[in-house]
Amino acid sequence: MNDDREVICRPLGRRALWCLVALGAAGVGSAAVRAVYRGTLLDVWVGLGLLLALLGLVCLYAATVRVSADADGLRSRTLLRRRNLAWSDIADLRVYIQYGRNQEIHRVSVLLRDGRTPRLPLPLSGSCDDRPEFDARLDALRALHRRHGDPETSHVPVLSYRTAGRGSAVAAVLCVLLLAGAGLAAWFVPVAASEKQAWTAAALRAAGAPAAERGECLSTQPAVIARTEVGGLRQSSRLHFADGGPFERLGVSQDAARGFEPGDRVELTVWRHQVREVTGEHHVWREHFPGGGELAVIAAGLALGAGYPAARVLIRRRGRRLPDDEVLPSALPFAGALVGTAVWLLPLCYLHPTDPLGSTVTVAWTASGAVATLGMSAWAWYATRVRTPGNAAASGDELSPDEADRFLAARFLEHTDYNPNGFGSHIVLGDGPPAVTPHPGPGRFAARRIPVERLTVSCVRRARGGDGDTVDRSWHIAELDDAGRPVRLAAAPDDLARIVRALDAGRPRP
Repeated sequence: MNDDREVICRPLGRRALWCLVALGAAGVGSAAVRAVYRGTLLDVWVGLGLLLALLGLVCLYAATVRVSADADGLRSRTLLRRRNLAWSDIADLRVYIQYGRNQEIHRVSVLLRDGRTPRLPLPLSGSCDDRPEFDARLDALRALHRRHGDPETSHVPVLSYRTAGRGSAVAAVLCVLLLAGAGLAAWFVPVAASEKQAWTAAALRAAGAPAAERGECLSTQPAVIARTEVGGLRQSSRLHFADGGPFERLGVSQDAARGFEPGDRVELTVWRHQVREVTGEHHVWREHFPGGGELAVIAAGLALGAGYPAARVLIRRRGRRLPDDEVLPSALPFAGALVGTAVWLLPLCYLHPTDPLGSTVTVAWTASGAVATLGMSAWAWYATRVRTPGNAAASGDELSPDEADRFLAARFLEHTDYNPNGFGSHIVLGDGPPAVTPHPGPGRFAARRIPVERLTVSCVRRARGGDGDTVDRSWHIAELDDAGRPVRLAAAPDDLARIVRALDAGRPRP
């Protein structure tokens, strides 16, 4: 596309959208006439007309969206807002990936000089079918930007959920909510422990017990089951008792409702003016009292669960100086540290919910667990460090030419004659020329030799969002020139350094 030509982006299927707008307008008219004729809004046809009106309003918004660009700048128009941006105010045009239920939605994000990042309503891609059209529109917009502005990057930055440019507000909110739930559960631990202890210590009511203390003792009375209700998945199950009495019905579990039958004579155990146990000839139901240990485990589990989004926020904070499209390290090492902490913390909370430091054993338990957690956290901190290509190139042991074959996990991201259809998963070095193989060895079965004589290493960089989600977060990318064609090679930093040295050593010298 010519750089001087105006680029215009409009939604697909505009004719169908305008037809739906007309249908929505007809729905508004029919709803108004029906409401006036019937004198009420509580009518099926009025509701249908209002539903069509809402659909027409949504389609009107979609039909009026327009994005255009020319030598003067970028213009965006929607039903509610208009925005004009000069090329001098735009730092870069980037791809922003939104994640739906079963698809990825690609949009254009505009990076302004003042740091703001508005997203354009168009172009838009929601499937692989319309992805080429989206890429063509984006290339045309970037061509205009290069001609009339000053873009920051020569490549197309892609912002995905793995890159540094995405915000961490969702993870922070989730962390706060989980911590709030943990605090609420911890608040009720003493109450639950006290109630469970009182239920365990309760005895049958003595005949001469004062009336004020009778609620704290157990009492029994006979009853006859009149009928049972077995609820569904989200419905309550109940037992109904005959002869009136102080207890007409009682909510129970599904198994209890199936275990009792109408006409069964049962004995009701009452505590604190509520039925806590129903004993029959063939079945017994007891109310479950959550103890302090169970609530303490829930509180600890929620607190540990909050650690994972907190780790993601921490990693994004550590990578705040990285380019927005560079991939951040994974938070899975911190997840491993949290799982290791749960191994010693949850049993401690269950067995000693109210006094975890009440004995020498629990103090030693807590101290040793805390030391283990500290060690695992230090390892996770080290494992999630940001490794630059320069540091990776300096590491790694040398591979002698006569050494046995070593298979290194690596992938060429482009389809080539030595990597057809992306079949290669490893590169073999050692006794023979470097080759691409679809397996980790042993042997060079199905290996394809890499033409090192025509490969030149342009640069080694960290993984970006545009490299795809299949590239490991910790891997680096070597950009190669394959006889004028750009090729990317992805591997772990140390392995990539070995491969690059092997490619350089195998290239003929002038």
